[in-house]
Amino acid sequence: MRMRTQVGIVGAGPAGLVLSHLLHRQGIESVVVEARSREYCEQRVRAGVLEQGTVDLLTEMGVGDRMKREGLVHDGVEIRFGGQGHRIDFEALTGHGITIYAQQEMVKDLIAARLRTGGQTLFEVSDVTVHDFDSAEPKIRFHDNGKPVELVCDFIAGCDGFHGVCRQSISRALTIYERLFPFAWLGILAAAPPSSQELIYCYHERGFSLHSMRSPEVTRLYLQCAPDEDLAQWPDEKIWEELQTRLATRNGWKLTQGPILQKGITGMRSFVVEPMQHGRLYLAGDAAHIVPPTGAKGLNLAVADVRVLAGAIAEFYSGGRTEKLERYSETCLRRVWLVQRFSLWMTSMLHRFPGGDAFEAHRQLADLDYVTSSPAAAQTFAENYVGLPIN
Repeated sequence: MRMRTQVGIVGAGPAGLVLSHLLHRQGIESVVVEARSREYCEQRVRAGVLEQGTVDLLTEMGVGDRMKREGLVHDGVEIRFGGQGHRIDFEALTGHGITIYAQQEMVKDLIAARLRTGGQTLFEVSDVTVHDFDSAEPKIRFHDNGKPVELVCDFIAGCDGFHGVCRQSISRALTIYERLFPFAWLGILAAAPPSSQELIYCYHERGFSLHSMRSPEVTRLYLQCAPDEDLAQWPDEKIWEELQTRLATRNGWKLTQGPILQKGITGMRSFVVEPMQHGRLYLAGDAAHIVPPTGAKGLNLAVADVRVLAGAIAEFYSGGRTEKLERYSETCLRRVWLVQRFSLWMTSMLHRFPGGDAFEAHRQLADLDYVTSSPAAAQTFAENYVGLPIN
């Protein structure tokens, strides 16, 4: 079967769904193809911290009502070290904050909006490949319910993640920049009310820990661990004991505990490809870059990419201009590298590196002391955390 659309989007994660909705608002037709089921996309637990710019865009798009009702607005975060907490006041320093709203909830909202507007999303397709992106009619080929389909487009957006087919299809035209970290995160979701009203980033001699949340009833917590950590060696009691040890304060602060709903290991890497485009194939989100989760930037960076791409495609259809399309990679990569810088700085400041000596530990403590005592350093931290401008 042969289909025709203006923009073919591979991947129904946040990047692909936001792009499809932005294009719809400009009167541009798109088809989204996704290898996973709708249920999987709506349930997979990923990021949960939304920058102010992401919140504003979702609201502007008309898909932010539930986020506004259920999201948790935070005006700051706490950085904890030496048994003491230090609050960075985002609102006072930048006039903005962040919103805690789970990625899977955002995906649910976007899928519901796409269905309401009649947009076409094909879930559980297989054997996806992309072709002819050097021509004026690039194509996406796949099987839908076992039947071969060819989707002819004007443009292809590769929003299919780090392991997707789009980047692999143009790998010879790309330069890869990558850094792997010698540690990972052991993360849990717990049926327990958050122990703090805001996120807590903690530096400890036993390793980094993070107190986050997904709702007033569900806490998200992380422990620094080895990349090859065996989850079988981490019964629930041991996880809670280690979290309590690392997050402890001198005034006897206690962590609220509850049943652990989910646990897993998250690897840490920095990854960027240049350019983020080849012919009429454009990469966005994790297909083009990965950041360590320390700075909570992955989802927000994907949204920033497709905001730029949607504007460039809209300019093409409104007047035939291609300048923004030609500069898509250049525009996105400036912000990508600024975000990589921030995420690497946070990761290096808060984690204990294997083989690190006393000099390194003192340097990290000096970094923490500076960012929590200098108004200028705190403002730089706040400005990056709540989100840099798109351009």
